[in-house]
Amino acid sequence: MTKLLRIPAATAILLAAALPLSAQTGLTIYNSGRVLVRRTLSMALPKGASEQRVNLGALDPATIFPLDPAVSLLAATYDGGTDQASTLRRAVGRELVFMRGLGAADTVRATLLAVDPERYRYADGTIGFQPPGMPRFPADVVIVEPIMTLSLSSTKSLSSLGLGYFTNGASWQASYQVILGGKDARVAGNAVVESSTLSVADAELQLLAGDVGLSPSSRPMARRSPASAGVAYEMIVAEEQRIGEAHLYSVPGRVTLRPGQTSLVALFEPASAPVSKRLVVHSGLPYWGGLPQYGDEQNAPVAVTYVVTRALKTPFGDTPVPGGTARIYQKDSGGRLQLIGESSLDHTAAGQPLELEAGTAFDLTAKRTQTTYSIARDKNNRSTATADYRVTVANATDSSATVDVYEERGGDWSVLQSSIPAGRVSSTRVRFTVLVPAKGETTITYQIRASW
Repeated sequence: MTKLLRIPAATAILLAAALPLSAQTGLTIYNSGRVLVRRTLSMALPKGASEQRVNLGALDPATIFPLDPAVSLLAATYDGGTDQASTLRRAVGRELVFMRGLGAADTVRATLLAVDPERYRYADGTIGFQPPGMPRFPADVVIVEPIMTLSLSSTKSLSSLGLGYFTNGASWQASYQVILGGKDARVAGNAVVESSTLSVADAELQLLAGDVGLSPSSRPMARRSPASAGVAYEMIVAEEQRIGEAHLYSVPGRVTLRPGQTSLVALFEPASAPVSKRLVVHSGLPYWGGLPQYGDEQNAPVAVTYVVTRALKTPFGDTPVPGGTARIYQKDSGGRLQLIGESSLDHTAAGQPLELEAGTAFDLTAKRTQTTYSIARDKNNRSTATADYRVTVANATDSSATVDVYEERGGDWSVLQSSIPAGRVSSTRVRFTVLVPAKGETTITYQIRASW
């Protein structure tokens, strides 16, 4: 178990609010947007069978389960009809008051006969299909908060009831800052916790990183996020542990989440690690199908990737890195940090390098030209094409550069000859490593044969 540290970037703190979940609440937020709630309610639970009504807020009723092994769930009913349509159905047969204007005296009474479609009977016996104004409902048909009725059996008397269930309304993602400095890079990582509709006060907070299986019927419903209430930064120490095939980050103390609020939690202590730059010209061949003929010279962008090496048995190397977004910065001549790239990052296990794609090079350019082409077809209608290619890489900078030129294709294909050795990377990829002089250019040629 590794302790992790967050150095505060601002002095803003989480603001308290009147929130529906009690202080004895634990949350595990998943990357997918699901939230596992573990809540302990102070209540007398008798030995044997009993029925309990609890207010847990919005949740997925299919996921509720007791936390105490002494308690068994026999049956449950969840009424989450807090909307007007559900309230109308509960009010069928009742006389309702309707507001028709701004004045309190401008009202009319009508009995709701049915819904879908709505039908109303007025005092004169007539029936209408449209409400005569804005309805006011009796309090006994309005559900302010969803209600869960539980039929439980307990092997002993308890002074509290622990329940677990899934809800939504919050999510998290990882965000990294990579500051280049010569041969090393300084890396900092935060978990960005966003609460769209979830309100919770003084909760234990855990964040789970990993691809956890999720059935289609359990996917969280999308909810519109209210206007942002700001970003909160705190000095906190988190602990990381492996659980199953995922990694769990536990935030000590208690955390308050408010709708529209974004909170930042450190994933690890900022660390320095060796960094190198990789320059790549990607393949111009179609991966499957025929090998086409083309006559025009083609521009081939030179992609830039920064590779941060993370050796095992070092604090940073032994740290798992959850997938997220990495922003790459470098200082200009005046010492000001400038963003030079932004890259998606997959979940990265301990000891594995961080490969950060930063865009394409400005002063390094490449052009690919097909110089010859021939094709033949055998009696089995199988085609074989042979083509020669020329790739020219130009360097407008004041220092030499090493560029890897790749060709990649599936199926039956090979490099017949080349002006520099072709390194076989895999069954589908070859690589030509090209040294390009400062203020100069280098040209390579190769011949490919492919059958399909």
